[in-house]
Amino acid sequence: MKMKLELVPLPVADVDRAIEFYADKLGFTKDVDVQPADGVRVVQLTPEGSGCSVGFGTGLDVYRGEPGTIRGLHLVVEDLDEARAELVGRGVEVGEIHDFGGGVRGASFSDPDGNTLELQEMSWRTGAQF
Repeated sequence: MKMKLELVPLPVADVDRAIEFYADKLGFTKDVDVQPADGVRVVQLTPEGSGCSVGFGTGLDVYRGEPGTIRGLHLVVEDLDEARAELVGRGVEVGEIHDFGGGVRGASFSDPDGNTLELQEMSWRTGAQF
């Protein structure tokens, strides 16, 4: 059976603050921002080139949860040094680069609610393999 992961819901305290972080700081594309009913807001953002998006909002069970409880969403990049420098230049507090061995390196950071993300570089996923 073939499946594709399309959306990861994130619990956030402030939807507009989360949009600012994911769109302006990380450079994700805001695909959806709608209010289909009173008290309901649905927001979806996608990293460039990704088949999977993050989503958050209000008024739906899928968005309930304690903000800051999502851990270790991996954002795979071709050049970790370049990606880290770009995010730091945009004001994101990205940790130091760690070498995990086997050609894998990473650097972690958090969104404004404390959900954690990891920039990850895998040496065999470059060029056409990326």
